[in-house]
Amino acid sequence: MKKILYFLCIITLTFALVSCADQTGTQYSQSSEPSSSQAVSVHNSEQEETVSEPASIATDNKGANVLVAYFSATGNTRTLAEYAADAMGADLYEIVPEDPYTDEDLDYGNNGSRTTVEQNDETARPAIFNQVENMEQYDIIFLGYPIWWGKAPRIVYTFMETYDFNGKTVIPFCTSGSSDIGSSAQNLHAVTSSDVTWLDGDRLSSNSTRDDIVEWINSLGLDVTAE
Repeated sequence: MKKILYFLCIITLTFALVSCADQTGTQYSQSSEPSSSQAVSVHNSEQEETVSEPASIATDNKGANVLVAYFSATGNTRTLAEYAADAMGADLYEIVPEDPYTDEDLDYGNNGSRTTVEQNDETARPAIFNQVENMEQYDIIFLGYPIWWGKAPRIVYTFMETYDFNGKTVIPFCTSGSSDIGSSAQNLHAVTSSDVTWLDGDRLSSNSTRDDIVEWINSLGLDVTAE
């Protein structure tokens, strides 16, 4: 009888140990593998991160096809050109002489001054130091310059003869102490091809405000708005 009881105790103990081992294995398996709900949660988190990335913002290209080019020896034309470029969101280009003009060069009362000699020489073409990058991208060119002896400075002719303006619209504007734009625009137009649309242009006061320039640009009937 003792042997039988001893044998039954061993069987009972063995069954209990096996049962505990099965429960421990199940708990370990559950902790090492994510449940289906956990997998969905991770996937949704990845989707939320993707959606939350900022969308690309469209760049405002207004005025990207407009160039304001100017030559200014004393700064008067520069100020108006800067107003125009800013008002239209246009690119700004200064015609910079390779050999800068000095005060002596600009002495209009001296018949031997550089500017006097250049203006009296129709073939004079002062060299330009810098260049316009990708001129072909522009459709509209505002061209500013002072009036010297009733004409555009010869360096402006250099500019007009350097680039291909075919198919473009050119709007000249000038500053001067008293002279009007006169024939300066027509003379510049003459050195370009017939495929260039050339507006008459205007003389603008060197005292013009930004609002004055905005009003002038918007009165031209162009496909561009100044603000």
